[in-house]
Amino acid sequence: MPIGLHNLQAPEGANKKKKRVGRGPGSGHGKTSTRGHKGQKSRSGYSSMRGFEGGQMPLHRRLPKRGFTSIFKKEWSVVNLATLEKRFESGETITPELLVERGVITKLSKDGVVILAQGELTKGLVVKAHRFSTKAKEKITAAGGTAEVLQAS
Repeated sequence: MPIGLHNLQAPEGANKKKKRVGRGPGSGHGKTSTRGHKGQKSRSGYSSMRGFEGGQMPLHRRLPKRGFTSIFKKEWSVVNLATLEKRFESGETITPELLVERGVITKLSKDGVVILAQGELTKGLVVKAHRFSTKAKEKITAAGGTAEVLQAS
């Protein structure tokens, strides 16, 4: 018999009846309603705390604490010279705002943009950023461009 919308049905065992508890001794799930006898877990409204191990010291408290987050950590948007070589034409002035506009970086991080020296640069570009690596500055000036340091806002 071909399958069609008129004779679709769920496979055997897909639909189970809901277990009805607390409906008398004849049901097999009366009296304690499958909760066992007495104790905290048999009461209504019970929900255990995350990580609770029955009063034993939980794992997350037995393990030692490690590391910390430095409040002085600098967050830079990193741009390499190879990216500038690919995305910009010779003689262009590159600013952090232009980098965001062209999709080189997604957004300005709180400490600004840093230019690193990975890759080669052959175009004379005017690059304005908050920080340059020494090698990056050398490569930019060697290619006939200038590297201007901006003050962080």
